Amino acid sequence: MSNYVLSTIDSLYAGMVVPQNIYNADMSLLLVTEGSVLTEARIEQLKRFHDGLGKIYISAETEKLINKRNELLREAPSTRALEDETGYTGIKEETIAILEKISHDGSVSVPTLYSVSEDLSRAVDVTAPSVIVDLVSALASADEYLQRHCINVGLLNGLIGKWLGMSKEDVDTLILVGLLHDCGKASIPSKILAAPRPLTVVEFEVVKTHPGYSGMLMNDFPEVVKRAARAHHEKFNGSGYPDGLAGDKIPLMGRITAVSDIYDAMVSRRSYKNPNSPFKILSVIDELRDRDLDGRLVDVFVTKMSEELQGKQVVLTDGRVASVISIEPRMLEYPVVQVGGEIIYTNLNLSCLSLYYDSEEDDDDYDYENSIEAFL
Repeated sequence: MSNYVLSTIDSLYAGMVVPQNIYNADMSLLLVTEGSVLTEARIEQLKRFHDGLGKIYISAETEKLINKRNELLREAPSTRALEDETGYTGIKEETIAILEKISHDGSVSVPTLYSVSEDLSRAVDVTAPSVIVDLVSALASADEYLQRHCINVGLLNGLIGKWLGMSKEDVDTLILVGLLHDCGKASIPSKILAAPRPLTVVEFEVVKTHPGYSGMLMNDFPEVVKRAARAHHEKFNGSGYPDGLAGDKIPLMGRITAVSDIYDAMVSRRSYKNPNSPFKILSVIDELRDRDLDGRLVDVFVTKMSEELQGKQVVLTDGRVASVISIEPRMLEYPVVQVGGEIIYTNLNLSCLSLYYDSEEDDDDYDYENSIEAFL
C-alpha cells in the first residue's frame, strides 16, 4: 500500500465520504471502509479506541480530499476589513491588554474593562444584527481565540438580550458578563490553552477551574455579573460545573452566556480543529435543548439566528459561493441555497463550509463605516 500516508484522526471531519479504506497506525486493522460517511460520533469513537494516540493511515486520495477542504477554509474571506470599519479591531486590542494584565499580575483593569464593555454596548445598539453575525462568525487565526471569544460572547449576549426584550441595563450587564466569563482562562497555562490537540482528562480538569479564577478576579464587579460568569458551564439538567446547578437555579444570564459560549466556541478555529459552519452549530444547539441548554433560550436563538443567516453568502464544500434562500427548522444544518439560477438542497455530501464575506464590496443596505466607529 505504497499510496498510503500517516495522518491523524483529527484530520477527519463529519460528512466526509471516505474514498478508500482507513487503517490504524501499524496498518494491522481496518478502521473505516471505503465509501463510509463519517459522523462526529464515529470520529469520537475512533479517538477513544486509540486512547488519544490519534495516528491513522489514509490513502493519498483521502489526503487530497482533506487538503482540499482545509484549503477552502483557509481561503474563505474573513471579515477583517469589516472589523476595521466597525471598530471591532480597536476593541480587540483593548481586550488583549486586559487579558495580558490578568496573565501578568493576576488583576483586572476595571476602568479598561468597563470602557470595552461600553464600546460593545454601543456596538450592539447601533449595528444591525446581521453584521454582528458576520463579525462573530468570521474565520480567524487560532492564535486570536481567547480575545475574540470574550468579545464575541459579549456581542452575542447583547443580541440575545435584545431578542428577549430585556431592559437596556440588563443587556449592558449581559455584555459585561460575556466579556468577563472566560477571564480566568488567562491564568491557565498557555501550553494547555494552545495545545494542538483535544485536551487530556487531566488538562480538562485544569481548564474547569477557570470559573473559580474568574470569580477571584471579579471582586470589584456586581454580584449578578459574578454569579452569571461563574455559571456559564452549568447545564440545564444539572450535569455541568462548577456547582452542578440545574434549570432555573442557574442564573438567567448564565444560561444565556452558555448559548453564546457554545456558538462562538464551535464557530472558531482552534489549533486542533477547523471551525464549524453556523448551520451546523444551530443544529447542535437545537439538539442540546433541555439537556445542556434552556430550551426557551434555544428557541429564541435558533429562530433569530436563522432569520439573520437568510440571504447570507456561503462557501459550499465544492468551493462554490452560494446564497442562502431558506433554513428549515428540522434541517438546520442543511439550508436551501442558490448558485446562479440553480436551487440546491444542501446535504451530507454537499454542505455549507462557512459564511462568505467579500471584503471588496460594501453591503448596499448598511453603512458599516458610520456605525460603531462613529460612537467610539
